[in-house]
Amino acid sequence: MSYIPNIIFAILLVVGVGFFVQNIKKIIRNIKLGKDLDRSDNPSERWKNMINIALGQSKMTQRPVAGILHFIDYAGFIIINVEVIEIIIDGLFGTHRVFSFAGGLYSFLIGSFEILAFLVLISVIIFWIRRMILKIPRFWNKEMTSWPKNDALNILYFEMVLMSLFLIMNAADLNLQNLGAAHYVHAGSFPISSYIANWLPQSEGTLIFIERGAWWIHIIGIFIFLNYLYYSKHLHILLAFPNTYYANLNPQGEFDNLQSVTDEVKMMLDPDADPYAAPAETDTEEISEKFGANDVTDLSWVQLMNAYTCTECGRCTSVCPANQTGKELSPRAIMMKTRDRLEEVGKLIDKDGIESFKEKGDGKSLFDTMSNEEIWACTSCNACVTECPINIDPLSIIVDLRRFLVMEQSAAPQELNMMMTNIENNGAPWQYSQMDRLNWKDE
Repeated sequence: MSYIPNIIFAILLVVGVGFFVQNIKKIIRNIKLGKDLDRSDNPSERWKNMINIALGQSKMTQRPVAGILHFIDYAGFIIINVEVIEIIIDGLFGTHRVFSFAGGLYSFLIGSFEILAFLVLISVIIFWIRRMILKIPRFWNKEMTSWPKNDALNILYFEMVLMSLFLIMNAADLNLQNLGAAHYVHAGSFPISSYIANWLPQSEGTLIFIERGAWWIHIIGIFIFLNYLYYSKHLHILLAFPNTYYANLNPQGEFDNLQSVTDEVKMMLDPDADPYAAPAETDTEEISEKFGANDVTDLSWVQLMNAYTCTECGRCTSVCPANQTGKELSPRAIMMKTRDRLEEVGKLIDKDGIESFKEKGDGKSLFDTMSNEEIWACTSCNACVTECPINIDPLSIIVDLRRFLVMEQSAAPQELNMMMTNIENNGAPWQYSQMDRLNWKDE
């Protein structure tokens, strides 16, 4: 009978980790639906970005209040969960505080975990106040409907409960140590939970019930949180690292050129080129089947990873000049809609298989959720890209959607069609003849 808790724990561990691994495999598969893109250049700069931005939170702290609170929350939550290693060993083998042999080092670690847990609890409460009482505008944009709004709150409540359980568990453990209860070794330092311990009952049986109850709910909560990440914007806890590593290192404002268009322009500018010559066979293989992007499978894998990594913090939308002037565009909504469409495609693949989806599709595209007004309101200023704390690039998706509209459907706005016609006929965006192009210099 004494092994039943260990068996139950082992089953929970296998199920929790197994379900998490299964969901991560789905995310990787969905990301790989994107087109290939080589981001293997300049590894030293990429490692530097990942360490500074993802690990060091350098862009988060550009807004000091939110940045410092997030750093406490992120660092504290990750560091505290190092104790999960001890919890797993204790759960599997029936031990208690298996690392207590470390003596003073163990006491230092437990004391540090408690201080961090308390700071995380305070920071999470402040985050809740900012979101629900102060109602900072970027948290209440129209795209922040029931699920995105509740998702953020769910995470805050998760962290409140997990940190509280951690401190209550330690408080009951401390009292049991002082009572000399069997199995509860004297180990650890408890700078925060020692105050909570005074509020708990002093009955050994009741304390064991509280300590074991808090221990079980705490570890089950961690397993639930681990698997909740798949459905949540907090997937960025994991994806922020590869996302910053594979971020675009080119100067902002430098657009990538389609190879087929580049070859065509070079031929037009080459006086020795034969305009009627057939392209070489190797060149035809490189020509894209489609210009721009109509659906998520037309985007690159980096763009799809961007969509999964989006934290929905709204910093991009808060600095977007189009959004500030009342336009429909919200860079955050672009990323959210891309991710939602990718998830929709992923569910179809789960149901019918990837080959069936490639052959039949579902008759939908990104344009079913994104309006032309959103796509054309963008000024290409890169404010959203600059502001994003983990280097997500909404502009690249907008540009690819525009390319599809212009080059595949000839569906550019009238103003752009006039400009492109003038460039084609007059060599300039304005409706002047080529003979008058330089008249401005004489004025």
